[in-house]
Amino acid sequence: MIIDFHIHYTPEELIKEKLPPGVKTKVTYVQGIPIYIDHPGLYHLEGHLAAMDMAGVDVAVLSSGAGLGGTLEVCKRLNDLLRQEEKRFPGRILGLAHVPPLSGQGALDELKRAAQELGFKGVAISSSFGEVGLDSPDLFPFYRTVQELGLYIFVHPALGAPGVSAPLYQDYDLFRMVGREFDLVMGVIRLISGGVLDEFPGLRFVISHLGGGIAALMGRIHNYQDKEFWGVADNPRHGKTPKHPYSYYLQRLYFDTGGFFGSLNAIKAALLEIPSSQIVFGTDYPQEIREGSKVRDFVQGARSLPLPEETIRGIFSENGRNLIGL
Repeated sequence: MIIDFHIHYTPEELIKEKLPPGVKTKVTYVQGIPIYIDHPGLYHLEGHLAAMDMAGVDVAVLSSGAGLGGTLEVCKRLNDLLRQEEKRFPGRILGLAHVPPLSGQGALDELKRAAQELGFKGVAISSSFGEVGLDSPDLFPFYRTVQELGLYIFVHPALGAPGVSAPLYQDYDLFRMVGREFDLVMGVIRLISGGVLDEFPGLRFVISHLGGGIAALMGRIHNYQDKEFWGVADNPRHGKTPKHPYSYYLQRLYFDTGGFFGSLNAIKAALLEIPSSQIVFGTDYPQEIREGSKVRDFVQGARSLPLPEETIRGIFSENGRNLIGL
């Protein structure tokens, strides 16, 4: 079995205003920064299934750009449509709940409905919300509800740059290229150093894009926990350290392989720091990978990595099955 934890889908009714007749792609800009591209491949689920069949992918976990930053009403409609697609393709499609987690009791009520009535096993959120990071106490009611419901949280990179940093991303498509990865790295650090994983020991996360490539930075991150050495031990913000070493928390987080256009080197690099039991397969279809043949090539390449068969089987299926109880 192969489970793809990172496949995008946006129902046609939530995208059609951006794609009038004759327009095949539409890039949304915010503050002059390209943040998202819409195209018909996002809503043709038959195309998703064809690509999955070509690559040998059995199950797709669907998240949607429309729900990452969408209003509560948009998220409600999206959740209903995702459930309809689950019913249309039983056993092949798993939807993720979408709610605006900072929108108070209404969002929490919708999260409960999505879990208890629609049967979703996880919820998708962004790695930041404007200038609000994943360690903000404002998110604690959301985290508490997720934990009570037994859901996992899929963290997708924020679609837009926080306003304060927008001037740094005005050229070269920098935000989509590397800014999103930086936001994911900061999100992981905030979850750990900010005490979220200690405050909510039952929370489970899937961090997309291999945590923004965080494995390559772990040596630096580990050594910056010596607050005496860096002279900030008495600073209440910069001197804060987690209760356990970072390696302990890396065994509590999952990371998907999407976001690197099928790069096998990204997986090999991640495995140098992240336990193989914490990596799940993801393609980012049909955004970064838009052709079934490229999904197939990614699967075949991952299978050919010089890794124990048990490790490969874990990444493709067993780790994910353990996470969501398939």
